[in-house]
Amino acid sequence: MERWVQSCRRELLDRCLLWNERHLRHALREYERFYNQHRAHQALAQAAPLRTVPDPITDPKRIVDLNIRRRDRLGGVLHEYAHAA
Repeated sequence: MERWVQSCRRELLDRCLLWNERHLRHALREYERFYNQHRAHQALAQAAPLRTVPDPITDPKRIVDLNIRRRDRLGGVLHEYAHAA
């Protein structure tokens, strides 16, 4: 739990201005989703707790033409990256 609090503080709370309790709760819900569904964790071999590690791309042709999409969360405080289909 201490690591989660430290990560939340460093990656979210230190980077944004929160207006009221409602805004704080919204930001914490978004961070929780980001933390559990997208953020890579070293202890899980760079997987997220609720998502498995994708298969590595070994085909050189696919590596050259990687199409990466970025999704901003919380107005750009958090970023999610994924391969475009």
